[in-house]
Amino acid sequence: MSEDIFCKIINKELPASIVAEGEYWLAIKDIHPQAPVHVLILYKKHLPGLEGAANVDAEILGNLLLAANEVASRVGLGKGFRLIINSGEDSERGVDHLHIHLLGGKRLGAKIVN
Repeated sequence: MSEDIFCKIINKELPASIVAEGEYWLAIKDIHPQAPVHVLILYKKHLPGLEGAANVDAEILGNLLLAANEVASRVGLGKGFRLIINSGEDSERGVDHLHIHLLGGKRLGAKIVN
């Protein structure tokens, strides 16, 4: 397994503010929120990003999207939310570990989040 910061959080080697957890994912509060609610949903299996996923990961990737919906409900985002998955070098992804940004808590508009 890789030793990126998300792997260390998943393995409970580093602290994080955990929002929820499932068999294949862990949801934590983002330490640099871009919206009133900003949660990261981390895939427990190390993949650098969506570009590293394969057909064998399809069911688990679907579970990540269902997890995002579950977490959104838990944190009170009934009026709507945005999901962001950064993929590849040009996305300027901060950590090379597949994760989903869940944002909400206000009207988000059309601006793309940095």
